[in-house]
Amino acid sequence: MNLTELLHDLQITRRDGTSTDGVDVTGIAADSRRVTDGMLFVAVKGTTVDGHNYIASAIERGASAIVCERIPEAIDEAVKARVPFIVVPDAAAALGQLLDAWHGHPSRRLTLVGVTGTNGKTTVATLLYDLFRRLGYHVGLISTVCNRIDEETLPTDHTTPDPVTLHALIARMAEAGCSHVFMEVSSHAVDQQRIAGLHYAAGVFTNLTRDHLDYHKTVENYLRAKKRFFDTLPAETFALTNADDKSGAVMLQNTAARKLTYSLRTAADFKGKIVEAHFEGTELLIDGRDVTVAFVGRFNAYNLLAVYGTAVALGEDAERVLVALSSLRPVAGRFETITSPEGFTAIVDYAHTPDALANVLTSIHEVLRGTGRVITVVGAGGNRDTGKRPLMAREADRQSDQLILTSDNPRFEDPDAIIREMEAGLDTAARVRVLCITDRLSAIKTACRLARRGDVVLVAGKGHEDYQEVRGVKHPFDDREVLRTLFSTSKA
Repeated sequence: MNLTELLHDLQITRRDGTSTDGVDVTGIAADSRRVTDGMLFVAVKGTTVDGHNYIASAIERGASAIVCERIPEAIDEAVKARVPFIVVPDAAAALGQLLDAWHGHPSRRLTLVGVTGTNGKTTVATLLYDLFRRLGYHVGLISTVCNRIDEETLPTDHTTPDPVTLHALIARMAEAGCSHVFMEVSSHAVDQQRIAGLHYAAGVFTNLTRDHLDYHKTVENYLRAKKRFFDTLPAETFALTNADDKSGAVMLQNTAARKLTYSLRTAADFKGKIVEAHFEGTELLIDGRDVTVAFVGRFNAYNLLAVYGTAVALGEDAERVLVALSSLRPVAGRFETITSPEGFTAIVDYAHTPDALANVLTSIHEVLRGTGRVITVVGAGGNRDTGKRPLMAREADRQSDQLILTSDNPRFEDPDAIIREMEAGLDTAARVRVLCITDRLSAIKTACRLARRGDVVLVAGKGHEDYQEVRGVKHPFDDREVLRTLFSTSKA
């Protein structure tokens, strides 16, 4: 592609080096190690690595042009005489715009919906994908669990991929004929401009509670990162938020998008009510219509309202949407129930924040109504926000008859030290009751041995994950498979 054409809509503060006229670009890279002959290198200043330090390396590898925020002093005039330098105010934002242009503006050729919030992003995005597939559309999904192009499943490493991967993925979806793409938008992605250059048709907000403070440092910074996503939505889009969450109104404060809300408690554009709940599903009243769904818990009622509201706001018939909702099934590792031969229920859930854990436990109690005990197995991830660890233990103990603290993904931390930090959130009496079993397999086995008919064993924190990361190495481990194996063995 011609460089001049590629730069057409870019905000440029100055140009240096040789002319851009007649320069053809063979690709775009933000990692100098991936540069090959003829590629445009964009020097992005990241959280740990500054791409400006690798401009010389990119040129040595054959970069035909450089986009950057500053030209390093080490670049001599001889290099400038053969390579154009384009200086921009924000290289991360420029990278997204360039990638969008490179791929022919694919997000403009389909309906792209971003879902953000602390909890529920994966469920809402995945259920929207499932719903629109049932409504007959070709659909793409970008999520924590996996990426999908209709029936094709692609692996994923991050909630929101890096810009180069993300734009290429959306381009593939557009080329495959997808009319809609539903994607999770993480706070990291907003803060790091990973979604720059994308054209959204809508933004959906689920909720906001403490998370990722290892990165954002404060809840206020975390909230502002989420809010920036809605601040950038143009007038022709819509922003749908949870009216029952205290941050819901904040997300709408400065958006130019059409403002819509959903709620279980107050007046809203899309109103819901829980009529009856059990472990097999829930009866809901949505906008005055009855619907029975295969989901449990108040938090899932909010997720389904967000899905319903998004679909209707996108122009789908409300009755058709409700019929499709009744046929949807829970996302892997999100309140996934497995019944034991002994008559107790095991629930695997991805809950890894204090609020998410509280929501799941509250939902369990709403169904049990005091007829059984709750035994909770939970840990906390290493190399992440340490402040939430005592809060998670306190919340789990408050709503559990028996709490077992165990290892999650310790990563590069000592798992016993993580458990001690969780224990710090408990009072003296609670510390006497709690069991600390570092080995996760042993912890789950112990919980199942303690359970009786009518009880619930909640295994929280990892959900869909099929590994346990210890010292940087991922070992096979799936909470669901562990439980299924235990239950099949007990049948024998």
